[in-house]
Amino acid sequence: MAARLRAARQAVRRNPDGTPPPRGVMTSPLDEFIPEFDTRERYAVTVRAPAGVVYQVARRIDMQSVFLVGAIFWLRERMMGASASPRVARAFVDDAQTMGWGCLRERPGELFIAGAACQPWQANVVFTPIPPDGFRSFSDPDQVKIAWTIECQALGPVSTRLTSETRARATDAGARRRFLRYWRWARFGIFSIRWLLLPAIRKQAEAEYRRSIQVKATAIRR
Repeated sequence: MAARLRAARQAVRRNPDGTPPPRGVMTSPLDEFIPEFDTRERYAVTVRAPAGVVYQVARRIDMQSVFLVGAIFWLRERMMGASASPRVARAFVDDAQTMGWGCLRERPGELFIAGAACQPWQANVVFTPIPPDGFRSFSDPDQVKIAWTIECQALGPVSTRLTSETRARATDAGARRRFLRYWRWARFGIFSIRWLLLPAIRKQAEAEYRRSIQVKATAIRR
């Protein structure tokens, strides 16, 4: 799996004067909402299926149906002493919005961006949606604003680059200290979820596309 999954991971800490450290030129849908960040994770995988199929699968996959992903959430609950919530099967994006993530932008079949403010170091995290036009300037104290993407770039009629990027930025120095202290160990769970989820989306999208071809072939023979 590791050979097929390309991952780019970067954690950026700010300079003492508050300015971001030098970075290479980078273009991302998140540049509009979190151009400067404390942590950044970006993962990509190539899928043998049309972009529209991949996008729909990514949007509706039940994330915790992937056994190890569910185990990671369970482990966090135990480690943090969080209240256990009943397991409800739900599409990924629907589940995120139910939790409080807001939609910052969507181009159906290509791009979905979600964002929220929270205190990730809390056992029971509460996500507060932020309107798209106020996300970049949001600065309520003691918060971390987080945004993530589902990106489907067509490489050809039946080939897609599926990418997911997450960025986080604390709104003040105190929140940054608490967040980065939490991130030292929490990042391993986040990394693992992305490494597990993207291949699961790829597998399901490729299977659905193969089935659709078989159905069409059967219909033509008839």
